[in-house]
Amino acid sequence: MFDTLPKTYDEAKTWDWPKFEPFFADLEARDLTPETVDQWLRDMTAATTVIGEIMARVRVATTQNTQDAEAEAKLKSLTKDLMQPMQVVVTRLNRKLLDSGITPDNYEMPLKRARAAVEVFREENLPLQIEDQQVGLEYGKITGAQTVEWDGAEVTLIELMKSFKNPDRAVRKAAFDLFADRWVQDRQAINAIWSKAFDIRKQMAKNAGFDTYRDLIWKQRGRFDYTPEDNATFHRAIEEVVVPAAIRARDRRRQRLGLDTMKPYDVDVDASGKPPLTPWVSIDGFAETSGNVFDAVDPQLGAQYRDMLAAGLTDLPNRKHKGPGAYCTTYPLTAKPFVFMNAVNSDGDVRTLIHEVGHAFHSYATRALPYEAQRAYPIEFAEVASFGMEMLSSPYLTTANGGYFTESEAARFRIDHLESIIEFWPYMAMVDAFQLWAYDPANDGGSPDTCDAAWLDLKARFEPDIDYTGYDAYKATGWHRKQHIFRYPFYYIEYGLARLGAVQLYANAQKDQAAAVAAYRRALGMGGTGNLPQLFGAAGLRFAFDSDMLRGLIDVLEGTIGELETAL
Repeated sequence: MFDTLPKTYDEAKTWDWPKFEPFFADLEARDLTPETVDQWLRDMTAATTVIGEIMARVRVATTQNTQDAEAEAKLKSLTKDLMQPMQVVVTRLNRKLLDSGITPDNYEMPLKRARAAVEVFREENLPLQIEDQQVGLEYGKITGAQTVEWDGAEVTLIELMKSFKNPDRAVRKAAFDLFADRWVQDRQAINAIWSKAFDIRKQMAKNAGFDTYRDLIWKQRGRFDYTPEDNATFHRAIEEVVVPAAIRARDRRRQRLGLDTMKPYDVDVDASGKPPLTPWVSIDGFAETSGNVFDAVDPQLGAQYRDMLAAGLTDLPNRKHKGPGAYCTTYPLTAKPFVFMNAVNSDGDVRTLIHEVGHAFHSYATRALPYEAQRAYPIEFAEVASFGMEMLSSPYLTTANGGYFTESEAARFRIDHLESIIEFWPYMAMVDAFQLWAYDPANDGGSPDTCDAAWLDLKARFEPDIDYTGYDAYKATGWHRKQHIFRYPFYYIEYGLARLGAVQLYANAQKDQAAAVAAYRRALGMGGTGNLPQLFGAAGLRFAFDSDMLRGLIDVLEGTIGELETAL
C-alpha cells in the first residue's frame, strides 16, 4: 500500500488529506509488536515525509515573495486541512506506540519527545496555531516592504546596512538615520502584531494546562537538559564574563577610529578605516567560491553543497518583498535541504551562507537514519552544525584556497567574525531574557510600552557602552528588530548554547582540524537519537554554560584575535 505514495513533489503537490487518510488509518489499525514496529515506523515516515515536503515548499514560497497572496492563502489552507489533521493522527499513533511499551532500537530520545508532544497536544490549539502563523506572516510583510531612498535609488534596509561599514562616519550616520526612522515608522503596526501574538500564545498555554507560555514551549520543544533557571544562570555568566570582553572589543574599535563615544552606526565599521569587504562579483560566482571553501573543509561536504546547487536548492540574493533573514529547511521527500538568504555583497554574506549550509550538512548527515523522528535533532545542536561550520571553514577563506579574500582581508574578516561572537552572547542574553520576562505572568508582557521599558533595562545591563543619544524610540523598540520574538518565540537561547559548542570545536580544530571535522560529522549523523550532552560529547564538546566555560572560550577568541591582528 505505502509504495503508492507520491515519490516526488510534483506528484505530491495535488494530494489532499482524503488521499493521505487511508495510509494513516492503516497504521492505526495495525497491531504493534517488537517484530512489526520497524516497518510500522518506516511506513509512518513514508507518509509524513510527503506531507512535510508539501508544507515546506509552500512555506518557502511565502518567504520568497511576502506579497504572494496565493502562497499565503495556500499555506493557511494546507495548515488547516492537511498539516493539522496529520498532527491529530500522529498524536494518536505516538500514543499507540507509547501504550505498547515497545522501545524500538535507537529510539529512546524520539520516544521521550513523543511522550512530551502527546502530553501537550490539544486540538483546541490547532486554530490558534494558524492564527499565530498568520501573525508571523504579517510581521514578514511589514519588514519585507521596508525600503528607503538612498543614493537616488530605492533600496531594502538590508541593502542599506552595507553603508554601516562605510569608513566615512557622515555616510554611516546618514544611512543609520534612514534605517532607524524607517523602523520607527512601523512602530505601531509591529506593536499591534505583538499584542495579538501574545494573547494567542497565552491562550494556547492555558488550553494545554500550563500557567505560562514559557512552560508550554519548554515541554513542546523537548528541552529536557536545561531549565529556565539555567538560562538565567547563563545570562549572569555572560554579564560577568562576556559583557566586559564585548566592551573591550568595542573600545579597541573606538580608539582606532579616534572617537570619543561609540554610536550605533560605529559598531560595524572596520576599525582600519579601509573600505568594506566585497566578497563577490556575481551571485553565481559567490555560490561557486563557497563550494571551494567547503571542498577544503571536507570533499564530501563540498560534494553535498554542489548537489544542492545543481538541484537549484538555494535562493541567495536580496530583493524587495523577499522575507527577512536566512534559513535552511529540508524537503523531506526529496531528501535534500534548501537554503534561503539575502545576499547584498557584504562580508556578512559569507558568514550567513556558511552558517546555513552547515544546517544543510546536518540534513544530509541524517538521511541514513530510517525513521523521521530520529532525524529530528534538537535545535540547540542544529545550531552547533551551523556555527560550527563557520568556525571549521575559517582557515580556508583566502583566494589561495579558492576562497573570497586575500590574506589581510581574511584576517579582517576573521577578527570581525570572532568579535561578533563575543558581542553576540550579550545580545542573545537580551533576547532570551526579554522573552522570559515577557511571558512571566507577574509582568505586563502584552503591553508594548512595558516591553520597551524592559528592553531598555536589558540594554543597560548587557550593552551599556553604546551611545544612543538622539535615537530614543529606535533604542526602546530594539525588540522589534528580532524576528524570532514575533515568528519563532523562545527560539534564541539555542544560538547562545550552540556557540559555546562551536568555539570549543574551533579550539579542537586548532589542535587537529581533520579530527575536529570527523567528530563534527559523526555527531551530525546521530540526528536526534541522543540528548544534548551526548550529542555535544560525540563532537568532542562539553555541554556547559557557566562562567568557567565562558572564560576559557573568551581566552580562545581573544587570543586568536591577537594573532590575526599581526596579519593586517
